[in-house]
Amino acid sequence: MGIPGVQVRTLGTAIGTSSDGEGNFTLRLRPGQYTLQFASVGFEAIDRPVSVRAENRFQSINVRLNAAQHSLREVSVVGSRNLNRSVMDSPSPIDLISLQEIAPKVAQVDLGQAMQYIAPSYNATRQTGSDGADHVDPATLRGLGPDQTLVLINGKRRHQSSLVNIFGTRGRGNTGTDLNTIPIAAIERIEILRDGAAAQYGSDAIAGVVNIVLKKTTGEFTSNLSYGAHKAAYRFDNKAMDGGNLSLNANYGVQLGQDGFLNITADVNNRNHTQRANVGPDVVRRQYGDAQINNTSLWANMELPIDGNTLFYSFGGLTLRQGEAYAWTRFANSDRNIKSIYPNGFDPLITSNIADVGLTTGVRTEWNSWGVDVANTYGSNRFAYGVENTLNVSLGAQSPTSFDAGGFLLRQNVTGVHFTRDFQRSIHIAAGTEFRAENYRIFAGEEASYKSYDPSRAPGSQGFPGFQPANAINRYRTNLGVYADIETDVTPTFMVGTAARFEYYNDFGPTLNWKLSSWFKATDKVLLRGTISTGFRAPSLAQVYFNQTVTNFFDGKPVEVLLARNDSPVTRKLGIAPLKQETSLNSSLGLTTHLAPNLKLTADAYWVRVRDRVVLTGAFTAQDPTIGADLRALGVGQAQFFTNAISTTTRGLDVVLQHGTLIGNGRLTTTLTANFNKLRIGNVQTNDRLRGKEETYFDERERRFVEASAPPSKINLTADYSRKRWSLLARFVRFGQVTLANFNIYEANFAQRGLIAYDVYKPRLTTDFSASVQVTNNVRLTVGANNLFNVYPGSRSGVFARQADYFSPSLTESGGAWDPVQMGSNGAFWFAKIGMKF
Repeated sequence: MGIPGVQVRTLGTAIGTSSDGEGNFTLRLRPGQYTLQFASVGFEAIDRPVSVRAENRFQSINVRLNAAQHSLREVSVVGSRNLNRSVMDSPSPIDLISLQEIAPKVAQVDLGQAMQYIAPSYNATRQTGSDGADHVDPATLRGLGPDQTLVLINGKRRHQSSLVNIFGTRGRGNTGTDLNTIPIAAIERIEILRDGAAAQYGSDAIAGVVNIVLKKTTGEFTSNLSYGAHKAAYRFDNKAMDGGNLSLNANYGVQLGQDGFLNITADVNNRNHTQRANVGPDVVRRQYGDAQINNTSLWANMELPIDGNTLFYSFGGLTLRQGEAYAWTRFANSDRNIKSIYPNGFDPLITSNIADVGLTTGVRTEWNSWGVDVANTYGSNRFAYGVENTLNVSLGAQSPTSFDAGGFLLRQNVTGVHFTRDFQRSIHIAAGTEFRAENYRIFAGEEASYKSYDPSRAPGSQGFPGFQPANAINRYRTNLGVYADIETDVTPTFMVGTAARFEYYNDFGPTLNWKLSSWFKATDKVLLRGTISTGFRAPSLAQVYFNQTVTNFFDGKPVEVLLARNDSPVTRKLGIAPLKQETSLNSSLGLTTHLAPNLKLTADAYWVRVRDRVVLTGAFTAQDPTIGADLRALGVGQAQFFTNAISTTTRGLDVVLQHGTLIGNGRLTTTLTANFNKLRIGNVQTNDRLRGKEETYFDERERRFVEASAPPSKINLTADYSRKRWSLLARFVRFGQVTLANFNIYEANFAQRGLIAYDVYKPRLTTDFSASVQVTNNVRLTVGANNLFNVYPGSRSGVFARQADYFSPSLTESGGAWDPVQMGSNGAFWFAKIGMKF
C-alpha cells in the first residue's frame, strides 16, 4: 500500500511535491542528474539519485520507506508519544501542516497569520489601540483563551510572552505564546493537536497543543525575498497603498559527522503602519490601523551523534522586535495637550522593544531497551515600553516628548527526563518527570513617565503611563510534574490509551489529571476515535502579580487608579481569593476514512467545559455604596483585578476533507476544512461582599468579547494546481457572523431610546490567489493577493460586501470603525515572492 503525504524534494533546487492518497507523485525535471529525498513522519528519510534522460519523456521510480525503528531518529507526532502512529490513526484529531510547501505560495510571512488562514480552529486576531497587544497577536484554538493552548518546539515546552493583555477585544486578561518570534523559514512542519492534553503535557493544554518541528536539511541553501502592501482606503491622504511588508530570510544546513546536522535560519521582517481612520466626523483616533513592526530572528537546530546509541541535540533562537503603535488622539483643545508643543494636538506612539530567547539542549540514548531523553529548556521574554510623540501635561511647556515607561520580563527553565518503550509494537509506554521554574518581573519607567508635577493636571506620559517603583516586583514559582502514558493495541482493530499526570506547584498545591483515548477500525477504510480527559491551567505569574498604578489628584490629595495584583491590600480588603487553577473536562468523538483512493475525510465533534476561568474585572470605584469606604480608606479611587470568575462550555465540530487527482498534465489538490464553534458563559462567580455586582465583575461587553474569540463558523476551501513549472493556488475563507456590544450598552434604556448597542459583523468571504513559476531549477517566482476582492468587515449582508460599511469609532473598543475581528480590516493585500534554492 502506498504512503500518502510523503515529501519528495529535489535537493539543490526549489522543486518538490508530496505523494497522493495512494502514494503516487509526479515531478517534472529537465534532463540531468538529481538527488531526490523522500521523508515522512514515522519513516526513515532516504535519498535516491536519479538520471533524467531527454529521450524518455516519462520515467517511473519506486521507493520503499522503512518504518523508523531507532528512537534517536524518530520524529514525534504530538498527541501520542507512540512514534508508530500516523495522523490518520491517531486517537486525537491532528492537523499536519507542511510550511515548506505552503509558505512560498501564500501572502502571510509571520507564523500567527499563516496559521490563521490554514487551520480553521486556530484564530490569531491582530489588535489596534490595545497597548501591548498591538505588538503581540493574541491567538486561540477552538475559541478558548490564548493561554489555554500549549506551544512546543521539537516536542519541548515553549515559554510564554511576558505580556498580559489588558486592553483590546481578544484575550483580555490572558497571557499567551508569541508565535511570531519563530520564523517560518526555520520550520519544517507544524502539528496542531485539537484536543485537551494536560494529562500528557501539563498546564496550558486545555484547548490543545501546537508543536513546531524545525528544519533538519543539510547541503542546501534556501532564501526568500517578499514584498507586499495593502490597497489603501479610509486614509486622510491620497496614498494608493500602505502597510508595506518586506521580508527576507535565509536557511542553510551543514552535515556534522556522518549523521549529524546543523541548520541555521536568519529572518528579517519589516511591516509598516496602515491607516483606516477617515470614516466621517466621528473620529477619536486619527491614526487607526496596524502597528509598525520590525522583527529580526536568528535560529538554529542541531543534532550530533555521539555513538551508535547516544545523540546530543540542541535548538533555539533569538528574536528582537521593535514596534510602534498609535494610541488615541489628544486633540488640540484637550486638557491633555499643551498647544505650545502640539498646536494641532498629537497622536502618542506606544513603542516596544522585545527580546525573546530560547535554548534547548539534551541527550537521547537507549538503555536496557528503553529510549531515554534528558533535556533542559530555557526561555526568556522581555517587553520594554516607550512612549514617543507625547508629553507629560503636568510638566507644562517644558515636558519631554518621549519617555521610558518600564516593562516586564518572564523567564522559564524546564528540566525533564523522559522514557519510552515498545513491547512487541502492540504496547507503548512513556513516562517521565519535569521540573519547571519561572520568574516574573516588572521594572519601573523613568519618573516623568508616571509622576504628576502639578496636582491639577493629568500625570505621566500620555498614551501609556509608565510603571511606578511601587509596581516593581520580582516573583518566582516552581512546579514538579510526573506523568505516565500507555497505549495498547488490544487487537489489530482496537486500541486503548491511558495517561495521567501529577503536578505540584509551590504556590497553589497539587493537581492530578487523566486522559482516556481509543480508536476502532470499523473497516479497512473507516476508523472511529474518541477521547475524554481532565485538564488544568495554572494562573500565570503575570495574572497573579501584574499591577499598574495611575496617581490622580482630587482636592490636592493623591488618589490611585489601580490594576491591583492578586495579593494586594485592596484585593484582600475586598475578600478576593488567591488565584487558583482553571480546570477542564474535554471529550471528543470522531472518525477518519478514505472515501475513495484519493479522497480522505476526518470529522471530530468536541465538548469542553472550563471552570474558574481567570478574568480581568471591570473597575470598582470609591463611589460604590458597599465598598467605596474601604477604597477611600486605602487612598484608592478605582480598582480592578484578576480573579477566577467564570465558567465556559464550548461545543464544536472540525471537518477536514482532502482530495487529489490528475488533470491533464498537472495535479490538483483540493482541501476543504471547517470549524463550527459555540462558546457559552455560565454565571459570574463573586464573593459575599461583592454579590450583586456581577455586571462590574464581568459585563455584557466582556461576555461578547470572549464569545467572539472564534467565529461561530470558519470554512476554508483551497485548490492547488501544479503543471510542469507552474502552480496556481486559490483559497476561499468564510468567516461566520460575530456580534459585539459597544459602549451604548452602558446607556440606560438604550433600546427604548433607539440606541444601537450591538455591532453585528455579518459573514464575509475572503479570496486569496497566487501564481508561481519555476523560472529555473533554482529560482521560483510567486505573485498573488490576499483578500483579492478587497472585502471589509461590517453589518451589510453579502459575503463580498465592499461598500463603505463601518461602525461608530466613539463606541468601539478600538476607537476605530471596526473592532478587531478575525478577517482584519485592512482590505486587499498584493504581494510578490522570489524563492531560491542551491
